[in-house]
Order: sequence, then C-alpha cells, then structure tokens
Amino acid sequence: MRSSDHFNQGVFSPGPNATSVRSADGKIHTVPKGWELLPPGDAAWTRRVKAAGDHWVVQEKKGRKVFSKGVWAPAATIAKIQKDLEAERSTESFAKRKQADALRREKVQNEYVEDFTQAVVDFLAFHDRHHELALQMAKLVSDHATPVGSGTVARTKRIPVEERAEAAVIAWMRHQTTGYDSMVIPRIKGQRREVRRMLAQRSKELLGRYRRGEPSVGSCPLAVAVSKSRSSGKEAATS
Repeated sequence: MRSSDHFNQGVFSPGPNATSVRSADGKIHTVPKGWELLPPGDAAWTRRVKAAGDHWVVQEKKGRKVFSKGVWAPAATIAKIQKDLEAERSTESFAKRKQADALRREKVQNEYVEDFTQAVVDFLAFHDRHHELALQMAKLVSDHATPVGSGTVARTKRIPVEERAEAAVIAWMRHQTTGYDSMVIPRIKGQRREVRRMLAQRSKELLGRYRRGEPSVGSCPLAVAVSKSRSSGKEAATS
C-alpha cells in the first residue's frame, strides 16, 4: 500500500523489515513517509494516537495469544500527543487522581483475592479435621493465581469464580503434587491434554481423601507440597 492510498487505518502483523507491515491477505505494505512506530506500554498515549486519525496497529500472534507491537502513525501526531500528555501529567490534580485510582484498584484487587480464596476453600470442602490444611492450601493457590497480569485462569471473567477456583486448584496440584513439570510428553496432538486429564483425575481422587476426613500421612504429596511451599514462603519473607 502506498502512502497516497486512501486506506490509512488497519490492523497488521510485522513485515519482513523494520519499515513494513503485513496485512491479513499476506500483502506487504511500506510504512508511509513521516510515520514512526509508537511502542506499546502507554495506554493513554496509544489510545489518543489511534483516535487522532491515520494509524496502523501492529500485532503479532503467538499460539493463542496476540501481542501488541505498537502503532504506526504520523510522527508529528505522536509528538504532539506526547507533549500534551506530559503537560497533563505534571499537574497536581493528575497526581491526586492517579493516587486515587491506585487505591481503588488495590481495594478491588484485595476484595477479589478474598473472594477467590474463599471460593477455593469452598471447592476443597475438606473435612473439619483438615480445615487448617484447606486454609493453607487456599492461600497458596490464591497467591499464585490472583496477581494482576499473571495470566492464570483466576484472572479471566469468562467463567464463574467457582469454576476459576476449581481450575486453579487442579493447575496448582498438577505442578506441586505430580511429576508433570519433569515429564517428557511426546509431541502428538492431544497427548498433553490427555496427560493433564489423567493427572487432574488423580488430583481429584486425592482431594476426595481429605473431603472424607481420611488421616493424612507424612508422605502425602498434597501435605508435602503445602508444607514445602509454606516453608519457602517464610524463608523468602525473612531473607
């Protein structure tokens, strides 16, 4: 696409060189003269540049995930919006608003962590004799799954929190109570999914023992994993 073409907005993937992009139909387009690439990272800057007019969004798909590579737009537009943002962000009102937003996000996050941890305890549904172990395990699962940006199933809103809790427990057990991380799994379609299904079934059988109130033995992989994780956490906190 030449810079003189009327089509001046779209979504592309990276091209073969630093000043080109590839459209969905596979065609290579040279970036118009006078444009520059605004890298990802500043949401407000990116949003305003896109709203200002001419721009090309560049994204790269890796597996099931799509990663932003930035936005091509006229250099003058990018520079003007940067200057405007810097002026806004230097004001006292902006600083106060930013602090208020941070406190609000922290409050929302803390409430979600509390709700998610309780959802894990509810899913575990351990017998009263194992209640303390359930609380310890729920905290470990929640600490791993709930941080913002972690990319875990606990951060998705596409399924109810109860289903997120179950998925997070099974994932935590897969890594902490089985040999999954050291397994050599053949690169056969569906093989990894089948291994995960098998390990999930074993994890559910193990959880069943605690739900029925069966005595915990020292060699139980779940009890060992919880004890080991708690010890590691204490060491990290005191180091």
